[in-house]
Amino acid sequence: MKRSRPFLVLWSLAVAASVAAFVLHLGLRGRTFKLGYELGRARTEQGQLRETKRVLELEVASFENPQRVEVIAKTLLGMQSPTPDRIVPMRPIVDQEPSSNGAPAGAQAQR
Repeated sequence: MKRSRPFLVLWSLAVAASVAAFVLHLGLRGRTFKLGYELGRARTEQGQLRETKRVLELEVASFENPQRVEVIAKTLLGMQSPTPDRIVPMRPIVDQEPSSNGAPAGAQAQR
C-alpha cells in the first residue's frame, strides 16, 4: 500500500496540471477570438475613416475653386450677387513713413 500512495499523489498532480493547462488553453483561445473580432471591427472602422477622409479632402479641394463656392452660395444658401450700391470700394494702402517710436503712422491712429 505504501507504493501506491506516491503514485496516487503524482497521478493527482499530473491530472490537476493537465486540467489547469487545458483551462488556460481555453481561456487564451477565447481571448484570441475576442481580440480577432476587435481587430476586424477596428480595421472596418479604419477603412470607413479613410473613406471619410478621402471624401473630405475632395470637398476641401472643391471649395478652393471660386466658381464652386459661388454655385454653392447661390443654390444651397440662396445668396445673390451684390448690387452695385452694396459694393464699397477700398482705398489702396499706401506705405507711410514710420513715426518716432518705430511704428507706422497709421498704427498710432488705430490704437
